[in-house]
Amino acid sequence: MGTILHGTHVTLRPATDDDVPALVAIRSTPEVYARWRGGDDLADAVAGDLKEPDTETFVITVGGQVAGAVQWYANNDDEYRHAGMDIYLDPAHHGRGLGTDAVRTLARHLVGHHHYHRLIIDPAADNAAAIRCYEKVGFRPVGTMRRYERGADGTWHDNLLMDLLADELVEE
Repeated sequence: MGTILHGTHVTLRPATDDDVPALVAIRSTPEVYARWRGGDDLADAVAGDLKEPDTETFVITVGGQVAGAVQWYANNDDEYRHAGMDIYLDPAHHGRGLGTDAVRTLARHLVGHHHYHRLIIDPAADNAAAIRCYEKVGFRPVGTMRRYERGADGTWHDNLLMDLLADELVEE
């Protein structure tokens, strides 16, 4: 089954093909779809995400129910070694600290188990709620990546590059 991580309110477990329908339902919500999209075949996109060879995806569960996903990837070049992460959470769970708990839980794992000294995340610059979530864990803005990502409307949007050094991880 792989590594299972326990936060204060969430459990992170490796995502499986059985999770695709629940993750598609979450990714289909307007709030999540606006940030994550996925093309004409969202089920295929989600299943493809789970098979990415350089990315590990955990399902976020709350009370045994799928509430979202958090994934991580790494640059293991000795000169630039760091890990990055992305997350989406069912809007039904927004505003309860569950995203913060999931990000903190994965950050602890990446620092403590994999020994990454630096983590990065790059939310949309206008995603104030996500940015607040990451700041609670200790991530700091380090720059704006201008016209970084093409939006659903076809225009380019800025993202905020944030990083967290291992010794800056904020515990609850």
